[in-house]
Amino acid sequence: MRVALIDYRAGNLTSVRKALAAAGAEVFTPEAASEIAGADGLIVPGVGHFEATAVLDAPWREAILTHARAGKPLLGICLGLQFLFEGSTEAPALPGLGLLPGRCAKLGPTWDPSVRLSDDAWADFKVPHVGWNAVDPTRPSTILAGVAPGTQAYFTHSYAAPLGGATAAATTTGPNRFASVVEQDAIFGLQFHPEKSADAGLQMLRNFCQRVAGRSISSGESSGDSSGDSPDQVAGTAHHVSKRIIACLDVRDGQVVKGVKFEGLRSAGDPAELAARYNVEGIDEVVILDVTATLETRRALADTIRQVARNLFIPLAVGGGIRTEADAAAVVEAGADKVSLNSAALKDPDLISRLAVRYGSQAVVVAIDAKRGPTREGPDGFAVYARSGTADAGRDAVEWAREAASRGAGEILLTSMDRDGTRSGFDCEMTAAVSRAVSIPVIASGGAGTLDHFVDVFTRGRADAALAASIFHFSEHGVADLKGHLARHAIPMRLIHEG
Repeated sequence: MRVALIDYRAGNLTSVRKALAAAGAEVFTPEAASEIAGADGLIVPGVGHFEATAVLDAPWREAILTHARAGKPLLGICLGLQFLFEGSTEAPALPGLGLLPGRCAKLGPTWDPSVRLSDDAWADFKVPHVGWNAVDPTRPSTILAGVAPGTQAYFTHSYAAPLGGATAAATTTGPNRFASVVEQDAIFGLQFHPEKSADAGLQMLRNFCQRVAGRSISSGESSGDSSGDSPDQVAGTAHHVSKRIIACLDVRDGQVVKGVKFEGLRSAGDPAELAARYNVEGIDEVVILDVTATLETRRALADTIRQVARNLFIPLAVGGGIRTEADAAAVVEAGADKVSLNSAALKDPDLISRLAVRYGSQAVVVAIDAKRGPTREGPDGFAVYARSGTADAGRDAVEWAREAASRGAGEILLTSMDRDGTRSGFDCEMTAAVSRAVSIPVIASGGAGTLDHFVDVFTRGRADAALAASIFHFSEHGVADLKGHLARHAIPMRLIHEG
């Protein structure tokens, strides 16, 4: 069973290779289009702009089409799913493979004008669509065999495919209901990232590998009643991207550290061990921040990233010391799915755009460290600091977040320096101000101490995700307890059910 994984420089192949190995596949990356002929199965992954597919010129396209026409299994992931269709409005002049009818379009209010949302719902609707959302089967499907209806998968995209005859599952966010799984004969597509969708995603990859191996799979197991406990189901508001809980690993000299207001760092454990624990407990994402990389003028630690990523099947973001495209490439190659920019983005804002073009906006996080104080926007602003919080950047957090979003950032990681490590609660006023100002997701950071602090930041603070460190590292609050508490407050959560 040989699976060819196409590399057209549009995604993190490290994560896909790792997940396929866990699913039992022998994976190779063809260096020439002619090598596809020797593959039993073929995967076209990808993130970013549809124009990235232009790298696959006529010989590559013909080799992929020949593989599909021969009835050999073909799987498109995220951008790869969109490539299966006739094209996308993201790059109107560039054709897709045309294996499935229809064109992909950008998520937003024009997707279905008949859908009416409240003002609050519109304020919470963000593009890119980033996070965990329900996958609802529309008919029996072999790739979804053994995956419970309503299971959540990890999405990160701005464009999506229309519903049609090949649709095997759909997902809803705001006014948009799109094809999240397609299946037609031996052609499969997943709009989400199975390699980052925990056990459910690995099951889908195993199903694909079973199909590649020629083994029969029952296609009825994923349809029917979705009641009862099942892994990764949504709690709270239905058909809404879940709010995310993110564990932050502040790393120095290979160890996780934590301080108060960016000072007085103390050891909190081994990063790989903590990440593995959070993966099992149901954390939604992990962020590694190399807290002294910028001050010491070096890259984030590649070995630490590899160790953390090895057994992690959820999204991983890395920040600290990323100053150039080469730095970002090294981090992605080590296993990161997203890069977090802070000081370098302030110094060279165009770096945001260059990385967004290369990897897609969903892979670019702009981290903003801010504290209350006068800015050029007014006396009651939120002053931005650079170089691990040691230098006033002369910017206001709201104004800088707007610019970062306009330059292509996919998310804002907003840290309150006043609250960091104090456990006195998130700065909900600052978080809400930034969240209202941008149409991309905002991650709140700094000040988490109690379960109700998270309720506050998701309601009053209008955060899309919340990041914490100390309360998880020192086992003061479990992930399951926190998510259960939030679900009881009608905040949509991805819950892990045992058994």
